[in-house]
Amino acid sequence: MTVATDDIEALLDRASDGVAFDGLHVTETDGEYALETPDNERTGLDDATLRQALDSVAAYVTNWRYWQETVGGEGTARRAFLRWCERAPLADADPDEVTTGPWTGGADDADDCPETLGVTDRYDALRDGIDREWGQLSITARFVDIDAPDGERVYDLWHVEDAGSDLADLEIHDDPRDARELATYDEDGRYRPLKTAPTLPDGWAFTGLSGAELVETVEFFYPATVANWHRELRGNLDVDHWLETAERQTGIYDVIDELPREAVEWMAEACCVDSQCLRRREWQYEEGDDLAVDGGDGPFPCREPCSLVVAAARKWATLESEDEHTYELELTTSELNQLEELIDAVAEGRTDEIREADVYDGANRYRARYLRAKRFDAEGDLEATRVDD
Repeated sequence: MTVATDDIEALLDRASDGVAFDGLHVTETDGEYALETPDNERTGLDDATLRQALDSVAAYVTNWRYWQETVGGEGTARRAFLRWCERAPLADADPDEVTTGPWTGGADDADDCPETLGVTDRYDALRDGIDREWGQLSITARFVDIDAPDGERVYDLWHVEDAGSDLADLEIHDDPRDARELATYDEDGRYRPLKTAPTLPDGWAFTGLSGAELVETVEFFYPATVANWHRELRGNLDVDHWLETAERQTGIYDVIDELPREAVEWMAEACCVDSQCLRRREWQYEEGDDLAVDGGDGPFPCREPCSLVVAAARKWATLESEDEHTYELELTTSELNQLEELIDAVAEGRTDEIREADVYDGANRYRARYLRAKRFDAEGDLEATRVDD
């Protein structure tokens, strides 16, 4: 690998102020230079010998130029995310301050998180491509030119289910804005009101994206996840809990602060779980009053009740305002069990998996129609009698 003259000139321009980045250190004192990498240290260099020495540590020089000149934005979420994509050390990380979630984007257990890579190992890996997962997205960071890398990276992005697919079998995109449409509907053509629901359709790929384009594309798929991940990374994720969120609502949503506390528990259990959302709930009922239900293990922190939860809470607040009554209806034990199976099948979204021939499943369509024919009257109402008048 040979270092471009422009890269060396850019580094020399900053040597008087000192360069220290990713294991590369260059300092200048009274016209003499010192060069240090994890593998070597040289001092007393003049301009000519420094240039030769820099050529021998080309990976460190081109890495410095890519991050400091091309990417820039020190301290930003964009930069931290791109470094995470290639397993570079994250200078912004504050492990003592972050919340319980995986700020590395891996598992909660730090032992399960891939180790960060130094420059030499990272350059070897970038030749083949470094793969990371962000929700249902698979991201590959690689060199533009594998045979003669100059430090420039590009990024490929596709659904995790397509990670092993031939690109010829996928719909190829290069405009980040295309992600907005891809994320709008699920594989059955149904609208996705929650962008972090685990229902992202597959069959597409974005190739050769720049760093800025990658971040933009990811944000179209999963809005605010990079920014919130970075806030958690730095230990300053600001959380708005349920009660404060509910109390500031106006208009038709003004009623949601009337939802009983136990109903908020049920709501969190219904909505804020891994099967329904890739975000990990960090908000509680209020500061110092945690919800008993688990917040999930999703890769993205959820810092406040989302619009879908707020909208659903309006309906539940209305339902919970009704008085309870006691009703009497006749059911066999099997029919009672069937009602439980029906509710469970709908709640878990598995009704489409139950075949017409699966008559031993209580949520089977013919079983449900039989129960309706037997226990519902001509107007379609369940034959039940209120007994607490």
